Amino acid sequence: MPNLDIQISGDLKQALDLAPCDVVSIPEPQKLKIQLPTGASIKAIADVSKGIPTDCAMTFSLMVQLAPFLASMECLIKILKLLKPLVDVVTNLPMPPVKAVQDFAKAAVDLAPCFLIPTPANIIPFIKDVLCLILKVLKCLESQLQTVVALMKGLTLDLNAARLAGNRDLQETLECAKKNAETSAQHLTSSMEPIGVILDFVGPFLGMAGVKPIQLPGLGSDTDVETLETSLQAIHGLIGTLQIAVDALGGCE
Repeated sequence: MPNLDIQISGDLKQALDLAPCDVVSIPEPQKLKIQLPTGASIKAIADVSKGIPTDCAMTFSLMVQLAPFLASMECLIKILKLLKPLVDVVTNLPMPPVKAVQDFAKAAVDLAPCFLIPTPANIIPFIKDVLCLILKVLKCLESQLQTVVALMKGLTLDLNAARLAGNRDLQETLECAKKNAETSAQHLTSSMEPIGVILDFVGPFLGMAGVKPIQLPGLGSDTDVETLETSLQAIHGLIGTLQIAVDALGGCE
């Protein structure tokens, strides 16, 4: 059967052409953080459950983190209020000013509920809830990373076949898809960083609850399949460690 060349307009030909990879590539979100008065900082967390993060999503992540931070500052502020009259009382012994004594007594009453924080009755439920939350996030990340790795393996096979067949158009399309899959994998592995920060933060509390320190394993920064599979093994091992710790505290609901 003979082949017929059909002339089409330039506009239609342009519409049928595949878009360049840089046009459909996944954008990198801006890294955002808030410097705290304590010297530390709050960093925006990528919510991978909602797809590739955007600048708006990262900004909203910081907004959500501000409320619990402000709540956690309550006892610290009460302690600082207590210190000022305490200094006045101590520096003016044996005859401290009456107002300083009154201010100290009032600040001490306001601070009293904070003394219950380091007791096991308050620490254990807190640690269990935090570890259960981390456990759920890790299982979610593990599942999504497994999906991306499987996709990358399939794309690699298809890409090799397209190269052997000399199909340049299909090769460019598969290379673009593979690049986007690698970007997705990079976002997933980078989203582990806040988990490590949280584990470091709750480290002192773990000892109070009778749990040994738990640290985030080192994950490779490369996005090749071999490195990602190694990262998956490390994540799976961390999940097992967390599960043992959580079960010892009564298990997750």
